[in-house]
Amino acid sequence: MDLEGYKKNQKTRYLAEMYEKLEKEEANLLRMAEDDPSMKELAEEERGRLGGEKAALLKQMEEILASDKEEEASPREVILEVRAGAGGDEASLFALELAEMYERYAAKKGWSFMKIDESQSELGGYKEASFEIKGLGVYDTLKFETGVHRVQRIPDTEKQGRIHTSTASVAVLPVRKMSDVQINPADIEVTFSRAGGPGGQNVNKVETAVRILHKPTGIVVRCTVGRSQQKNREQAMTILAAKLAEAQEEKAAGEMAKTRKEQIGSADRSEKIRTYNFPQDRVTDHRLKESWYGIPRIMAGEIDDIVSAFSKEIKDVN
Repeated sequence: MDLEGYKKNQKTRYLAEMYEKLEKEEANLLRMAEDDPSMKELAEEERGRLGGEKAALLKQMEEILASDKEEEASPREVILEVRAGAGGDEASLFALELAEMYERYAAKKGWSFMKIDESQSELGGYKEASFEIKGLGVYDTLKFETGVHRVQRIPDTEKQGRIHTSTASVAVLPVRKMSDVQINPADIEVTFSRAGGPGGQNVNKVETAVRILHKPTGIVVRCTVGRSQQKNREQAMTILAAKLAEAQEEKAAGEMAKTRKEQIGSADRSEKIRTYNFPQDRVTDHRLKESWYGIPRIMAGEIDDIVSAFSKEIKDVN
């Protein structure tokens, strides 16, 4: 039996080696029976036992590969990025609120949610931030959140009661464990620095923050929240691999022009997928042309109605 495919997978390599040992034992039994006909009956019994063990190993290996294939199609880990767009401080505060909305939603779904990097504004909002989310169905659930989110409301700093419009962009990048992305060490430039707080204030006296530049593509990844350089470097490499895998998929699909920059756009007010209208207590998704009411509830992480609407749309189309 050809076991090369199983040997290439780290999860099945040991099982494949066990299978090979059983095959050798089986071959030895056949030779023994040929050399000594009186041992034929005993050899047949032993071969039956070995055959059962081989069948069990093969089933286990096939189940592992099937599970990996399923996870490849529907990753259980994503990198969520939020970035303030048009609107200055109000945009950064909205970006923070979006991140908190997804964090609360993740908690309701039983997913893990970990901050990877952040750059704060003077008012404590997010200029940009990235997070790792892990859980069953996380990518299928959140993949339609990618795009520019627009907010319309009266900021606390507004003295004349005027409604302001601001934007923040969201990008959801799948992390696939079976990624074939090969990163040449010569193609990356790694630098270390201290983690910084709002306004550039240093909050860490040790240079644990990691910045990785992928020179061929110009992609830059930062990870600042881990307590060690090694942890931050590993996390940054994971994000870089996810971004490179995404670029490869787009190229394979003939969408070379659809880069990540275009995916999240320039965050201009006109490039919107969803509007959060606070005065009217309404959230509207412009792709579905559908609205939901109760913004406080939605910002508290109750977005199941919104994300499930896309699943329904896909099923109706198919």
